[in-house]
Amino acid sequence: MHETAVDDTPGFLLGAGDPRFSVRSASATAVSVVVDGRGTFPLTRSGDVWSGAVPGAEVGDTYHLLVDGPAGPRHDFDPERPLLDPYARGIVRGASGQRWTSVVVDESFDWGGVVKPRTPLDRAVLYEANVRTLTAANPDVPEHLRGTYAGVAHESTIAHLHRIGVTTLELLPVHAFDTERWLREAGRENAWGYNTLGFFAPHAASASAPARAAGAGAVLREFKGMVRLLHEAGIQVVLDVVYNHTAEEGLGGPTSSLRGIDGANRYRWTADGSSYYDTTGCGNTLDTSVEATADLIVDSLVYWARDVQVDGFRFDLMAALARDGAHAFDPAHPLLERIRSHPDLQDTLVIAEPWDVGPDGWKTGSFGAGTSEWNDGFRNTVRQFWLTDIADERRHGAPATGIGALAGALTGSRQLFDTARGPLAGINFVTAHDGFTLLDLVSYDGKHNEANGEDNRDGSDDNRSFNHGIEGDTADRGVRAARGRSMRNLLGTLMLSAGVPMLTAGDERSRTQHGNNNAYVVSDDLTPVDWSDDEDAEAMTEAVAALARLRAAHPALRPTRFGVPGQETPGASRMSWYGPDGQPMTVEGWDQPIHRALQYFVESTPEHEPFDRVLVVVHGSGRTRDITLPTREDVLGYRLAWSSEKHRDHERLRPAGQVFTAYGPGIHVFEIA
Repeated sequence: MHETAVDDTPGFLLGAGDPRFSVRSASATAVSVVVDGRGTFPLTRSGDVWSGAVPGAEVGDTYHLLVDGPAGPRHDFDPERPLLDPYARGIVRGASGQRWTSVVVDESFDWGGVVKPRTPLDRAVLYEANVRTLTAANPDVPEHLRGTYAGVAHESTIAHLHRIGVTTLELLPVHAFDTERWLREAGRENAWGYNTLGFFAPHAASASAPARAAGAGAVLREFKGMVRLLHEAGIQVVLDVVYNHTAEEGLGGPTSSLRGIDGANRYRWTADGSSYYDTTGCGNTLDTSVEATADLIVDSLVYWARDVQVDGFRFDLMAALARDGAHAFDPAHPLLERIRSHPDLQDTLVIAEPWDVGPDGWKTGSFGAGTSEWNDGFRNTVRQFWLTDIADERRHGAPATGIGALAGALTGSRQLFDTARGPLAGINFVTAHDGFTLLDLVSYDGKHNEANGEDNRDGSDDNRSFNHGIEGDTADRGVRAARGRSMRNLLGTLMLSAGVPMLTAGDERSRTQHGNNNAYVVSDDLTPVDWSDDEDAEAMTEAVAALARLRAAHPALRPTRFGVPGQETPGASRMSWYGPDGQPMTVEGWDQPIHRALQYFVESTPEHEPFDRVLVVVHGSGRTRDITLPTREDVLGYRLAWSSEKHRDHERLRPAGQVFTAYGPGIHVFEIA
C-alpha cells in the first residue's frame, strides 16, 4: 500500500477515496486488474498509462492483471493469462500453487528513529553474503530463524560482522525471484536469486516461517526489521540487484509479467524483431533505452533506498543497463545519469558489475564519477601473483611474472580508474559468490561442478588457482599449512590495498564448495558458512579481524585520492618503493620474474585524520630471502604489526637497515617509529 495524490503512479494506491491501480503498456488494447474475491476492474488508457478505481480493495488482497493486445512479432498477449503487477510490494504463490500472484501490502513500519549509518567509503569493508547460507548452520541463531532475514540481523551474526570489521553487508538478490524452468523440471532450485520476478517485493522464501505464514506484509516487515537492526549496529545494507533481465527467460519461456504486459517495449530485440537481443546470457535483456523501462528501474531503486532504507546497490551486469537503443554501451546513458542525479539516491552507494556478455561488454573503469566498480583486474592480478606464479615456480623453477602488476593493485589500480575518480572507484575482491571460495581457490587446480547437472561444462575455466600439490581436501599437514599461508597472503593483499575491500561470506571461516566454482544450484555443494569450533577457521577469522583493525588504524593504506606528481594532494598517499636490498627500486626490479620482492613505504597526506605511515613488505617466492629494511633519516625503526607467516616476532623494534628474513611467500606490515 502506498499513498499518493497522483492517480497514475504505478501499482496500487490506497488512501482517501476509492483505491486506484495503474500500470504502463504502450502496446496493449485492454487491461483489467482482477482482485481475488472482489471482481474484475477494467482500466482506462491515457497515453501508455492504464488506470482506474478498484473499490473495496484492501491490504492482504491478492490480485493479478489481464492484458490483451495485438498479435505478431514482439507481442505475447493473452487476455486470459494472469500476470504479476511489476510494482507489486508482495509476491506469493497463488491458491493453486501453480502461479505467482501479487499482494496488496501494508507498508507502514516503525523505524524507531534509526537512521542510515554514514560510513566514509575509505573506511568501508564489504561482505558479500547469501541470506540462506550465511546463518543456515549457525547454532547461535534460533533454528526457526536460520537462513532468513531475521537470522541475518541476529545478535550473533552482528557480533561476528563487528569482529571482522565489516561495515557494509552486501546481500545476494533479495527481490522476489523464481527458479529457471529447466532447473525446476530437473527437480532443482536456484540458490542465488539472479532470476527476478518483481523489483519491489522481497523474496518471501527468505523470511522466517512465522512471517511467511502471516503473509506478504509480514515478510516485508521482517526485511525492514533486519535493515533497522543492522543500522542500529552501524552496519550498512547493500542489495545485489538484477535489473538487466527477468525470470521470463527467452521466447517461449514462462510469461509472468512484463512480456505479457508490453514485451515489445520492455525487452531488447534484434532488428527484424524475430528474437531477443540478449547481452545477459539469461534469455532476455531489459531495454533501458525505453523510458517506461528506465522508470521502472529508478522507481524500484528509490523505493528500496527511501522506503526500505537500504544504503546502496550492486548492479548485476551493469553494462547491460548502459546500452542505448542501438545496443551500444554509453557511459553517459540517461539511466545512469538519472541514478546519479536523483535526489533520493544522492547518498546511496552505487556499485557496478562493469560488464555483460554482449559485444564489447567488458567495461571495467568506464562508469564514471559516483560509481564504484568490481575490480576484476585486481582479482586476477592477486591470484596470479600468489597462486599461479607460485605454482609455476614449484613446477618449473621460475614464475612467469614480476612484481609490477601487484604493485599496481596494491596502490588502487590507477591504470583503470582516472585521477578524478580516485582509488575508491575500485571494489577490490579475490573471491565472490560466483567462483571458488577462498579455501577452494587454494585447494583445487580445476573446477568440480558435477553437482550442477551440466557435466562440469558450466563455470569459468580461468580460475588462477593452485591446489598446493593435492587436489581437494587432505589431512597432509604440510599442504594444509601452505594453503593457509596462501589464504593469508590473498586476504592480506585485499585488506592492505588502496580501494574498497570486499570479503565473501565464509571465506574467513574456511568455507568450501568442494571445488564447485558455480554453485548457483541448491545441491550438496551449496554449503553454508561453517560456524563450528574449528581451529583453522578460528585462526583465519582472527587473521581477517587483525587485518581489518590494521586497515582502520592506518589511513595511509586507504587513500581517497590519487596523488598528482609535483603536487601535494590531501587524501592521497605518498609512495616510496624499495627493493629487497633496501635501496630504491630499479627498473629491472619491477618486471623480471626473478625479482619478486618489494618494500612499499607509504605515507598519508592528512585531510581528516592524523599523519600516518607504514611499510608493507611483499615477497612472492617460495625461496627464503633476506630483506634489508630501508634506511631513512626520518625513521628510527620498524615494528612488525602483521605477517602472513605464523609465529613471527611482533614485539621488538627493528632498526632501519636491519635484515628481515622472509621464509617463503608472504606479506608483512611494519608500523614505523
